[in-house]
Amino acid sequence: MLMKLKLLSIAIFTASLFAVTTSAQSRALLNRAQGVTGDTFAVSVKTPNGANIYAVSKPSAAMLKAIDKGLTDLFAVARKNNYRSRLNYSDYSIFIARSDRTKDSQGNYSPDIAVGAAQYAGSVYDQGGFIYAAGMVIAYTPCAFVIAEHTKDLNRVSDVVRYEGEHLVLYHNDRQRYAATADHSNGGGHPILQ
Repeated sequence: MLMKLKLLSIAIFTASLFAVTTSAQSRALLNRAQGVTGDTFAVSVKTPNGANIYAVSKPSAAMLKAIDKGLTDLFAVARKNNYRSRLNYSDYSIFIARSDRTKDSQGNYSPDIAVGAAQYAGSVYDQGGFIYAAGMVIAYTPCAFVIAEHTKDLNRVSDVVRYEGEHLVLYHNDRQRYAATADHSNGGGHPILQ
């Protein structure tokens, strides 16, 4: 019994030490995600392959699997392009926000988040000071982005994860190509990596 108690106290101490060392960075990242989306991310889980997930509600197993598939596809195409940095699931933190819309202008299922128009102001994407985005990079270290909750068409989740991840892989592996493709306000789109 005493041995079990010692092991338990070591585990608790280790967990609390980890929480203290990462809490400032985690709080800043969480604040950034909440500032962009207006949501509260009360759920924290990992995908089966180890990506960090923060969500407004518990994501389904199928959603987590779709996220892993998107990262798997990203890592494969990154390696094909001879990129090696930031190709681990644990390098990524993905925030799953409430969608601000579920259908696009043609009526297709398209859960997206509304974000300030910024460089897209006045473009075809501008919806009156904001745009709808499938995803948005919010940090480069750690690699973090926001996507919207999905209840179906989980292939779209895999695609969005791969596409947002492309920006992060390029940032860490090819700054010139990253700078040329960082946003789509002057055209271009996904996939960037072939």
